[in-house]
Amino acid sequence: MLRGFATINYYTDDLAAAREWYAEFLGVDAYFEVPGGYIEFRIGDSMDELGIVHRSYQPHPTEKPAGQIMFWAVDDVRATLDRLLAMGATEHQPVIERGDGFVTASVVDPFGNVLGFMYNQHYLDVLGERAGPR
Repeated sequence: MLRGFATINYYTDDLAAAREWYAEFLGVDAYFEVPGGYIEFRIGDSMDELGIVHRSYQPHPTEKPAGQIMFWAVDDVRATLDRLLAMGATEHQPVIERGDGFVTASVVDPFGNVLGFMYNQHYLDVLGERAGPR
């Protein structure tokens, strides 16, 4: 049974450039590194793992961004999209209102990976329940 998100891996030909770009975006440097092959960031409310892998280790390389999209929770989708575009990402999917309390968007990072993000009221409700009564 799936117990929850553990790690997501993005791929790059340039680990140093990806480390710098993601560190700037995330506001934190990678905490773990396998020289020449892998870097990892811990981020967010659950300290989720974002791994950046050298493309030479990609099992099935693609020429275009493809596959499933992992949506990271954010407080402001429009501001996140604007910041990522200013940092050199390209729009993959514009801001879309998906219903009451759900807004999504995605970009392609400078390394060819799709980075999804969303405002998700359910996510916030679950965090609140975990925190318990105050």
